[in-house]
Amino acid sequence: MRWVSADVTSDDLGAAFVGMDAVIHLAWLIQPSRNQRATWVANVGGSSRVFQAAASAGVATVIYASSVGAYSPGPKDHPINESWPTDGVPTCTYSREKAYVERILDTFETRHPKTRVVRLRPGFVFKRAAASGIRRLFAGPFLPTPLLHPRFIPLVPQLPELLFQAVHSHDVGQAFRLATLNRDASGAFNLAADPALGSRELAELFDARTVPLPAWMLRQLAALAWHARLVPTEPGMVDLLLALPLMDTSRARDELAWRPKHSAADALLELLAGMRQNAGADTPPLAPSRGLPGRLNELRTGVGATDK
Repeated sequence: MRWVSADVTSDDLGAAFVGMDAVIHLAWLIQPSRNQRATWVANVGGSSRVFQAAASAGVATVIYASSVGAYSPGPKDHPINESWPTDGVPTCTYSREKAYVERILDTFETRHPKTRVVRLRPGFVFKRAAASGIRRLFAGPFLPTPLLHPRFIPLVPQLPELLFQAVHSHDVGQAFRLATLNRDASGAFNLAADPALGSRELAELFDARTVPLPAWMLRQLAALAWHARLVPTEPGMVDLLLALPLMDTSRARDELAWRPKHSAADALLELLAGMRQNAGADTPPLAPSRGLPGRLNELRTGVGATDK
């Protein structure tokens, strides 16, 4: 294996892609949420550059990490298949950008009909090693991670719209492997593990009580926290969470023979345990948090103002 470091926004990607059988595009920025130009340049512009470089290098297969976040708002009472519109949730930057890249891929497929294009759309992706990274990117420096234990979570908000799907990172990786090796696979595939997680499921998982909370109040609290620089996550992510449809994963199971080994509940519990124990991995995005100095640095650089 040959490792090459490159910036998708500016470097010559074609040179790295020459002779490759497939390009699997995973690069993405969630932060800085307070600089939408930076995320647009990396996510939308960078994705377009990856696809064009792959075509110029004659790569036969392009596999893109899309997301449930690309979908338009949809039902919570029955799952949707891959034909559901991917126009995103307008108030969420992440969702808008994911939806825009789907349109770029539509054009790319028309212009390069000989290139096999696969779009994998996972739900929320969790694993233990991502704990520190997810805490930094979404929760921020003020989250008391030692308290993320079921016995310290007595209450769960009760909202009909709070119903989402999750999947373990290792199961997502397996789906990418299967899609890469199966030369008949093309188009979009939904990825999620059972069960879908809503207020009732979370309450059972944490042995907690549900407390009614209007969606507008949850959104307002998120907005206040973001504007006060208490969290790095823009309030539009709450809109996304509450608007996302449930996905039908039959196509991935039938055509890729994909079977998740971890339940959605187990993936979530593994992530929370990793957060309590400051888990991470030996890469910059997943590096374990450096305790108090690390959190003070998050404050110094402005919560949500950088990609760290």
